Amino acid sequence: MDELIDILTPEGKSTGKTALKSEAHKNGWFHATVHIWFFTSDEKILLQKRALTKKVFPGIWDISVAGHIGAGEKIIEGAKREVFEEIGLQLEKKDFTKIGTRIHQVKHENGIQDNEHHHVFIAELKVPVAALIMQAEEVAGLELWDLTVLKDTKNLENVLLPQFHEYYVSVYDKIISHLK
Repeated sequence: MDELIDILTPEGKSTGKTALKSEAHKNGWFHATVHIWFFTSDEKILLQKRALTKKVFPGIWDISVAGHIGAGEKIIEGAKREVFEEIGLQLEKKDFTKIGTRIHQVKHENGIQDNEHHHVFIAELKVPVAALIMQAEEVAGLELWDLTVLKDTKNLENVLLPQFHEYYVSVYDKIISHLK
């Protein structure tokens, strides 16, 4: 879905301009996204299999929930909205723990230029995976994996992306610290 988003400076400050997501990706304009990693108390991580229709990384087992922040939307509100849209889970602000913001810059072969500020959250999954409702346009599957998959991605095919291994390890470390 093409949505209106706020355009940011490379440092993450508002430019006061908005554009369609497709326009931002075409021109490489910086914008905000959210990543929400769901974990369980028994050290599992919820991974989402991206729909085969996705323009980037189709069919990859990836972040539990991720999406763009709408124009004028607060980061936490965007996180709550994306979680509800993609997996049908209604969360409150207190359910999210922000673990950082990372700058992501990737040029894809299809012309999409992702210049994004990822606002990264962790949240405990307190319901069974079977209770989640997948958004068909975005999500092809949901599964719990052993949390160590975030550290050991190099030996797995179609699970996460090896070029972001350091990022996954940092998420693993934050979740382990949170569980202690």
